[in-house]
Amino acid sequence: MCGIFAYLNYNVKRDRRFILEILFNGLRRLEYRGYDSAGISIDSSSSSDPNGQLSFSPLVFRQEGNIDSLVKSVYKDVASIKLNLEELFCVHAGIAHTRWATHGEPSPKNSHPQTSGAGNEFLVVHNGVITNYEVLKETLTRHGFNFESETDTEVIPKLAKYVFDKATEEGDQSVTFSLVVLEVMRHLEGAYALIFKSHHYPNELIACKRGSPLLLGVKELSEDMHSGAPFLDLKFISENRHPKELFLSSDASAIVEHTKKVLVIEDGEVVHLKDGGVSILKFENEKGICGNALSRPSSVQRALSFLEMEVEQINKGKYEHYMQKEIHEQPESLTTTMRGRLKRGGSTKAKTVLLGGLKDHIKSIRRSRRIVFIGCGTSYNAALAARPIIEELSGVPVTMEIASDLVDRQGPIYREDTAVFVSQSGETADTLLALEYALENGALCVGITNTVGSAIARNTHCGIHINAGCEIGVASTKAYTSQIVVMAMLALAIGDDAISSQARREVIIDGLFDLPNKVREVLKLDQEMKELAKLLIAEQSLLVFGRGYNFATALEGALKVKEVSLMHSEGMLAGEMKHGPLALVDENLPIIVIATRDACFSKQQSVIQQLHARKGRLIVVCSKGDAAAVCPGGSSSCRVIEVPQVEDCLQPVVNIIPLQLLAYHLTVLRGYNVDQPRNLAKSVTTQ
Repeated sequence: MCGIFAYLNYNVKRDRRFILEILFNGLRRLEYRGYDSAGISIDSSSSSDPNGQLSFSPLVFRQEGNIDSLVKSVYKDVASIKLNLEELFCVHAGIAHTRWATHGEPSPKNSHPQTSGAGNEFLVVHNGVITNYEVLKETLTRHGFNFESETDTEVIPKLAKYVFDKATEEGDQSVTFSLVVLEVMRHLEGAYALIFKSHHYPNELIACKRGSPLLLGVKELSEDMHSGAPFLDLKFISENRHPKELFLSSDASAIVEHTKKVLVIEDGEVVHLKDGGVSILKFENEKGICGNALSRPSSVQRALSFLEMEVEQINKGKYEHYMQKEIHEQPESLTTTMRGRLKRGGSTKAKTVLLGGLKDHIKSIRRSRRIVFIGCGTSYNAALAARPIIEELSGVPVTMEIASDLVDRQGPIYREDTAVFVSQSGETADTLLALEYALENGALCVGITNTVGSAIARNTHCGIHINAGCEIGVASTKAYTSQIVVMAMLALAIGDDAISSQARREVIIDGLFDLPNKVREVLKLDQEMKELAKLLIAEQSLLVFGRGYNFATALEGALKVKEVSLMHSEGMLAGEMKHGPLALVDENLPIIVIATRDACFSKQQSVIQQLHARKGRLIVVCSKGDAAAVCPGGSSSCRVIEVPQVEDCLQPVVNIIPLQLLAYHLTVLRGYNVDQPRNLAKSVTTQ
């Protein structure tokens, strides 16, 4: 989805060039969230108003294309208007936005910040979708407002101006910025994270959210900044006048290089940055205009938290692309996912799994009528890969639901169900709607996310963090494998009370301990997959067949190829081959078959035979030493990719890595941007 960012320096001198670079760099960190257009707003040179007060007119710069296009455009415009980049500001508030288009094509007029009109009285950057914007637009048009863009966002700054003008006309000269924003929120429907800037309230910013993620970062600059006060006491930080820098961002990746002190803004909170302080108000929808004045909301006291992230995690290091880095980080990310959760025991103690986030609910999960896994895209595929082992060890029926389809159908969810919500970001809009639906129906809700403090992590009854580390490449890689491992551990925890499956569980735990080494081994196929990519570079289509545990591998492998290399690819259940897909097979179409050793191996051998009989162009992923068993006519009849064999329920973790590497190399060789695939964004926070 879109990325929004803001920077406010207080009591510390920063020149305009420094402020611009902070905003640009924040957008670069968020570019994975959207990259078809971008924009910023900073202040012009100061001037005196009729009352002798210094005032600043906001300047707005917007450009189609990526962040680098915006940077070039801004410096060109700055030079043309002869804006002094060396001018110093003791206090300054700037906002920025990188866009993934939902309403209106990528263009300067549709980029953010969106404005209230001439003079830029109110400016807004927005992540999300306003679902009732057409009604608001009609109302504002009747009140004389003219709209320039095709976006849903433009109604917000215009509504803010309408509220402000109405309040001042009625004699409320003391209306605050936060009250204007609260009244605007009362009229908005949909999901959003917003940052407001206005020349009526110089050097102030307002942030608010409903459904979309937003964080505040606080960096104090004075040497005696604590003087005995609690390190994360937001009230103390707000009350002092020490030099400080404040940051607002859609994601921690744009904040961590500046500070690790953050506040995860909750739904319905309005965060007001003014005079170096941070005040938090709670939006209450039933409150609004009361008589001739806007009603006063209640305030909220919050503490900052400490960000568990390092700057190194958001840098590419020795790699050319984030996707490449994240594929090769998987031995370490899997180790981190399992750290502290697997217990080997001793000679007399059983091997066990400890999942602290589930300890108070594990008995309820065991008693469930059924377990329902709910997700989208890669997260859905990860749950599908884990379904067989959860069914086997728990004895509870497991069903799969694509989040958007569950909500569309209003499918049955019962009080006796356990609903498991899988999302890398923890903010996926369709998954959040499904979570809301499941909570309304009384199900026990479990969250599996990679983001501490995300909406899914906060709103489920219990959950597990996958701890895969920051993932910036739009195509998920290490989060997928960590999700599978977490769900395998979930299966072990649910089945821990069954003596009959103890031996099976202990074998799986041994396999988990050794899994990072097996992943290191399969990563050595990197060059081999690059050579295969060279052979497939000109192809228009690719089929991937899998079954059992590896049906999910086929779906995920095909998804990776299509989303980054822009080659049409389809993952298919091998058992359905004869029911239509076989008609596509000829000597030209490349077909990948997943045929590693498990209960379905002999059936996959049969599939390979049938494809070979129709002169299929085969690429077979098999266990080491099985090349002869999977090539009907010898090595000349198909290309073989041999991978290490692990326990069947963990094999999808190993098997997906060659396909991730193939997708990566195909994309690079075809000349596409592997980290920013066409039309996609990392965190889908709109329906």
